[in-house]
Amino acid sequence: MGWGRALDKITVRDVERFRARRLGTGISASSANKEIKVLRRFFNLAITRGYLRKDSNPCQGIPMIRVAPKRPRYVSPNDFECLFNQAPDVLWRSLLVTLYTTGIRLREAMHLLWRDVDFESSQLHVTRRSEEGFIQPWSPKDHEMRVIPLPEQAISLLATWQGLGPEGCPYVFMEHARWEYYSEQVRLGLWEDGRDLVNNLLRRFKTICRRGGVGPFTLHDLRRSCITNWAKHLPIHVVQQLAGHSDIKTTQRFYLSVQPEDIAKARRLQSAVVGGIPTSGLTDPKLTHSGQNRAFPGKQGCQPKNNPVLSKGLV
Repeated sequence: MGWGRALDKITVRDVERFRARRLGTGISASSANKEIKVLRRFFNLAITRGYLRKDSNPCQGIPMIRVAPKRPRYVSPNDFECLFNQAPDVLWRSLLVTLYTTGIRLREAMHLLWRDVDFESSQLHVTRRSEEGFIQPWSPKDHEMRVIPLPEQAISLLATWQGLGPEGCPYVFMEHARWEYYSEQVRLGLWEDGRDLVNNLLRRFKTICRRGGVGPFTLHDLRRSCITNWAKHLPIHVVQQLAGHSDIKTTQRFYLSVQPEDIAKARRLQSAVVGGIPTSGLTDPKLTHSGQNRAFPGKQGCQPKNNPVLSKGLV
């Protein structure tokens, strides 16, 4: 931060100057908001642990910069087919189809075990686990267990990869070279907690996007797109449960992308609602230069209300 003084000497003005300096470096308003939120959390921890008095958080009174939300990126079925065709092997095809059709998070996919895949019922289980042999302790986000259906294509690809994958490896998406390195590190007691079970995924996925001529997408965009596809046909509370969101507002705000076909569907719905109104001959003659002026009873120059000529003209 560059303040170089005691916590209780940092003021609101210091935090505002810090944010202004960070914005001057070219970071986005969203990134600046995130940094203020982190600072606020730090100061709240200091208050909780007795380093600061209560109600002395200098970030508390600083409003967030208003940022218009971005439209979530959506991988259409056609885009996904392009990605699938560029997958280098069965492992990547299995990973892409699983992410796109189950909506699991990348870390959930990396910790997925073969015993979590129910081939008979075509289901995938996301659940916590304890340390066991080559299995690392892990818990899904929000600590929720959920069951997600698997389409036939995913089941077929996973079954093929299971026959080709490294023997004895409990993890679904770990390739041979990584399994040899990982298992050796575990045997020697050198594997550090928190390390990624599989590496270089993002870089390799960018290559697939570039070769497929689509994107740029991220692996998390496959999850967003899956949730959007669910939302087109399933109730929102079902989508929330399948996605593993503890708050339905998260599902609605960050993961539902409105597509052109949704706009067209809304337009057709609107047309059906007002279907009794004709689509032509609605122009008011008074608004055109050539139209005859309307005459209303009670005004000077108007014909009586029961005049048949007037009645005919109004009709």
